[in-house]
Amino acid sequence: MPNTSAPRRAIVQRSLPTLLLLLTVFGPISMDLYLPALPALTIELGAAASVAQLTVTACLIGLAAGQLIAGPLSDRFGRRGILLVGIIAYIVISALCALSPTVEVLIFARLVQGLAGGVGIVIAQAAGRDIYSGGALIRFYGRLTVVGGFAAIVGPLLGGLLNTFTDWRGLFVFLAVIGAAILLTALLIFPETLPVEHRSRGGFAQTLSDFRTLLADRVLLGAVLNQGFLYAALFAYLAGATYVLQDIYGLTPLAYAAAFGLNSAGFMVFGYLAGRSSERWSISGTLTVGVLVTGLGAAGLLLAGIAPMPLPVVIVSLFTLASGVAISSPPATTLALAEYPQMAGTASSLLGMVRFGFGGFAAPLVGVAGTTSILPLGLVTVTSVTLAGAAFLVLGRRRATTIEPVGEPATEPALR
Repeated sequence: MPNTSAPRRAIVQRSLPTLLLLLTVFGPISMDLYLPALPALTIELGAAASVAQLTVTACLIGLAAGQLIAGPLSDRFGRRGILLVGIIAYIVISALCALSPTVEVLIFARLVQGLAGGVGIVIAQAAGRDIYSGGALIRFYGRLTVVGGFAAIVGPLLGGLLNTFTDWRGLFVFLAVIGAAILLTALLIFPETLPVEHRSRGGFAQTLSDFRTLLADRVLLGAVLNQGFLYAALFAYLAGATYVLQDIYGLTPLAYAAAFGLNSAGFMVFGYLAGRSSERWSISGTLTVGVLVTGLGAAGLLLAGIAPMPLPVVIVSLFTLASGVAISSPPATTLALAEYPQMAGTASSLLGMVRFGFGGFAAPLVGVAGTTSILPLGLVTVTSVTLAGAAFLVLGRRRATTIEPVGEPATEPALR
């Protein structure tokens, strides 16, 4: 990127953190916007509920694989070019989703949409590691969690509103428009944050070596597996809540969006508080609290699956589950990325791949009993949280306290 004038440089430096936060909307918006229309989509395309839920699973798998690919590529070739390619692909494939004639085509398109959407998530995390360190890095990851929750609020609310005068195809057109707006913003203010001299070399062999290094770190592995299992619970909730709240409890798409927005507000607020808690109190302690809170929400869903419960109990359980995952996210992301600035893209891709990959595996399990039972959702979430706690206790707990928040922001974003 050519040298910029001083005023433009100042504008970019002020705007870049905001853009990095906006890049995290790819995943949540792709996941959440069309969820209120999922039952109608199921009927229109003549698909079984479990098959329609594969459109959610395909997107999750794509998000996982996209991050796994984009992270190492950005470590080698830089952040900016990889990001722009991902955004353009996202716009094109969102339009294809809107034109899908069958559920099979839609599933494939959603897979590719996830691949493209994963680029924004991994670049945001890696570029953040390029320009921040210490306490500032923890605060940044807390803000990422907040913005992810905000996108989760906006997604279903907009989806519910748009669904009152357009169908699910129109919702995918809206996603393409969102992608175009982010592309324009990135073209204007996203500089290269990874200098050439800091990029990895060695091609595929070096990428494999970097992954071996990361996987050999017990703290990092414990944090990554913890997040994988917690996000499995979260995405099981995302896949199952629309059927639970609309089919079992009879909420309209707009009412569902409002309930979902309430839960996402909890995700947003507690994600912010977790960032502050990790910085000022304890990284490992905050992560432990997140696991326990998520477990309470999962237990409530299991109880509702065993015996009929009123709607407020289910909504509170979903709220608690989402809030607990949000509490865990900033400290776990810090544990996974803080020690590896030289391979931040690869570390971020590993974390993202496990989060969304585990989520993609768990999401269809909530539909095995059809759309009239909460029990599978309760079983999947309780099992996932139990495994999340075990992963952190066995692998990461002992040494997690050695990583403490220190320092302030690193240098301002370098413009190249």
